[in-house]
Amino acid sequence: MAEQSCVPRWVRILGGISGIVGVLMIGISFMINPGPPPNATTAQLIAFGNRYYDSILWGAWLQAVGPVFIVLFAFTLVRLAEAHNRISGWMTFFGATVLMAVSLIEITFYIAVMFKAPAEGIMICLHIIYAVQHLYFIVAAPAFFIPLGIVLVRSDVLSKIFGYLALLLGLAFLLLGVLYLTVLVLPMWVTAVAGVQAFWWLASAITLLIKSRKTNVVTG
Repeated sequence: MAEQSCVPRWVRILGGISGIVGVLMIGISFMINPGPPPNATTAQLIAFGNRYYDSILWGAWLQAVGPVFIVLFAFTLVRLAEAHNRISGWMTFFGATVLMAVSLIEITFYIAVMFKAPAEGIMICLHIIYAVQHLYFIVAAPAFFIPLGIVLVRSDVLSKIFGYLALLLGLAFLLLGVLYLTVLVLPMWVTAVAGVQAFWWLASAITLLIKSRKTNVVTG
């Protein structure tokens, strides 16, 4: 497409690889960090932290850095769609900023909960993590996926099905955020739903890489 002809091929390749790397990093972070048992006491949380100390901290690092690669991929899609000067593009940038802020706040308390003194701080940090998780569904994911979906629906960067699926994901997250607003600790299945987005990011990143091999562009 003409709208992509001025963008070097390496930009699309870098964006696609970034999307894949980001998904893998976040996936590994959840694999090595099982999460504390529900309704755990302070003593149980301390024991859990001692047992999984390295896994929790490395998982926190992966979960903090992984979204950076996903954001780079999303920005690549916005650039390829020539939407960086449109409201939908700017709102995607805004959504990415909110997502990173929410993610880093949550990760900060993943690390803070590892401090054993004062003992009350462990439970406080855990409660803040539960509170921050609400923000992902209330604003972070919808503010990111909905405008990005609009960008993709209005372009030929990827198949439009990716745009419609992004819109659907954004609306689904928004709905869950509203429905479970009064539930202080989100049910495990609700937080697990957030993992569905990984399939979207992975499929769209792979698709972009495949398309980059089929499109002749000016390199740079």
